[in-house]
Amino acid sequence: MRWPLIRFLPSHTHIDFVRAAPIAAIISAVLVIGSCVFFFTHGLNLGIDFAGGTQIEVVTPGPAPLAKFRQDLARYGLHDPQVQGFGAPNSAMLRFKPPEGRDANQATAQVKARLAADYPGVQFKQEATVGPKISGELFQGGFIALGVAVLLMLAYIWFRFQLQFGLGAVIALFHDVILTIGILSVLQIEFSTTSIAALLTVIGYSMNEKVISFDRLRENLRKYKTTPLREVINLSENERLSRTLITGASALLALSGTLIMGGPALFPLVFTMAFGIVVGTYSSIYVALPVILLWGVKRGDDIEIIKPQPARP
Repeated sequence: MRWPLIRFLPSHTHIDFVRAAPIAAIISAVLVIGSCVFFFTHGLNLGIDFAGGTQIEVVTPGPAPLAKFRQDLARYGLHDPQVQGFGAPNSAMLRFKPPEGRDANQATAQVKARLAADYPGVQFKQEATVGPKISGELFQGGFIALGVAVLLMLAYIWFRFQLQFGLGAVIALFHDVILTIGILSVLQIEFSTTSIAALLTVIGYSMNEKVISFDRLRENLRKYKTTPLREVINLSENERLSRTLITGASALLALSGTLIMGGPALFPLVFTMAFGIVVGTYSSIYVALPVILLWGVKRGDDIEIIKPQPARP
């Protein structure tokens, strides 16, 4: 059974993608530079995993008094107290750093004792404490993992296609990662170990889009040996356009429910993945392929020459 909305997608399109490449390059360059500037001036809203500190989930008999919790944590002498609703109306997530020179576990025990005295009936659920050394190692290790993933992608594309394909893919991956980190910095969405997992997922999805695009381009390069590269790129992208739209829309629909209903705990993860899917689809057309167009490709001499035929209406 076919999805009924597919019939609204045109079976044949003739969009000149390459024509808009210069404008897209300017937009991408501005966004990348802006993301880098904002990242280095404002930084990321690091979670407990990377910033260090303590995180406690509390459940109150009635609606959680978030503003009162913030005032009390500051009154206890804690650094950088953060309070947010967590799922149910009577549940809240408390994050804080212990005072300088005090043991984190001891400070956490004192905070729980004071909260229990100030809020009778309060219950403590999840609890996590991360030291500054461990948090720094996690942050460094997370970005090393991202770098290794990108390098492995370059090696894979270089082996499967040509070097210019690999460079186009890697430049596009850096574009995707930088823009995703940039939007997290601009919106100050919490960045934790789950965000690293989301970025790795974005890299995988983006690379999958580029491999499919490169496969179609390589196939058409073998068929249309004398056709200008610009026209072959447009032909290839028009041929796979409906597949790209369906795949991207399906992924975003799968994430939209969790993005809206998943609550604050899942929002950073799902938002990062959804934004990365949009950016990854865009970069497959307007970052990776223009690099190949500028560099050029090597076409074999043993492939039959076929001139492209205009699509039937």
